Amino acid sequence: MAPLTLSNRLLLPFPSHSLLPCLLLLLLPSPSCSLSYSHPPVPVVSRIAFGSCAKQSSPQPIWDAILDFRPDLFVWMGDNIYGDNKRPFRIFREQRTIGPWKNVDRFFPSSQEELKRRYELAKNKPGYAELSQRTKVIGTWDDHDYGLNDAGKEFAGKDVSQKLLMDFLDEPEDSPRRKQAGVYASYVYGPEGKQIKVIVLDTRYHRDPIFSDGTFLGDAQWEWLEKELKGPKTELTIIVSSVQVISNLSATGYPLLFTECWGNFPKERERLFKLINDSKRSGVFFISGDVHFGEIARYDCGSLYPIYDITSSGLTRSLEEDSTPAVAFLIRAIFRIVPSTMRVFSANCRHKSCIYARPNFGAIEVNWDVSPPRVKIELRDVNGSSVNEVSFLLSELQAREVSGTGERESGYQQHCTLERESSWLLRKRLTLILWVVVTVLLGVVFLLLRAILSTLKRLSRKIKID
Repeated sequence: MAPLTLSNRLLLPFPSHSLLPCLLLLLLPSPSCSLSYSHPPVPVVSRIAFGSCAKQSSPQPIWDAILDFRPDLFVWMGDNIYGDNKRPFRIFREQRTIGPWKNVDRFFPSSQEELKRRYELAKNKPGYAELSQRTKVIGTWDDHDYGLNDAGKEFAGKDVSQKLLMDFLDEPEDSPRRKQAGVYASYVYGPEGKQIKVIVLDTRYHRDPIFSDGTFLGDAQWEWLEKELKGPKTELTIIVSSVQVISNLSATGYPLLFTECWGNFPKERERLFKLINDSKRSGVFFISGDVHFGEIARYDCGSLYPIYDITSSGLTRSLEEDSTPAVAFLIRAIFRIVPSTMRVFSANCRHKSCIYARPNFGAIEVNWDVSPPRVKIELRDVNGSSVNEVSFLLSELQAREVSGTGERESGYQQHCTLERESSWLLRKRLTLILWVVVTVLLGVVFLLLRAILSTLKRLSRKIKID
């Protein structure tokens, strides 16, 4: 007789008519009766999609491309909705948002009811609704879904925003994330030998003001992160940061360009690299969002192996998409000029700047069937086509001694000089070019005005003579 199965887990390898005697004998040691449990196999996770910056009121056709990718997991990296509001740029009138007479902030938060409505609008977008039914979804927040542009720990509405984010992500009611101060969390996917750990950071709830060089994560989250990194090893560890960790556009583009990033808190970023280094954890890389463009950066001298940061931003909001064709052309030109010591330049980039400033999402593929496993990470456009990618063997993210600057065996030039540590001339290149262009334009305008005035004077004299 075939074994009797209870709830697809409890297997009784003896005839059903002998069930009662065996149950009675369970209290006595007997080799004739045995119980075994059959656990379903842990699914292998090999495809992960990620993205950020999705305005709930805008069309979101990119979900079709994400669905076609068939991810096992989707990760939100913040700005999952745009929950705050902004006033127009005004130097004059009653509400002045810029200039020496500024009297109100340009950004202001929404009410709890309005924030909830925007989350519901985002959650019911057809493409995302289908994805959330088919795929596990996790994530964090950034400033606009946190409640206010560029906000940190000072924002008064953060606890309300936390509850609404947990509802959006379908976080269980008894989840620790609903009770703790902040939305940080960690997850482990896959069977032993093919495990991926995802560490989701909260870069808003405890963050000190920008340029304060204070804390980025807060003491409790730093303590938690140390335990997570020094905990049981996994083949891959993905750290999710809502803002860029490695790239620092502000260091080379300010004051024309400014981004929130870990580079604005140099002591905290150094602490992060040191923590990864001290943990001796292999297979770590970052994914990030926020900046409205896609980029792949790498730092070769911050840990015992190269650390990648793959930025995907945004799903709907992007610099070129939000601009006129002329401004979009100017943006692309500026990215060609702004220097970057961390950006990965390769033939895989759609543009020579290796910046993609139209809607995009990130796609991670792990080939577990080869030894060592190979990891490919792409930035894909709204049609699902690759616009940038990086590929490496998992063995390349193994702890090794830091060798300083120079060439590694794979042949690429090491990225060891952070943007803020580069030469003054390199950091100010965009500013100097802008100054020269403005000076030339002003000079041309001056010469034109001078020529016009000279012509008018001659005409005036001629009229008098006549």
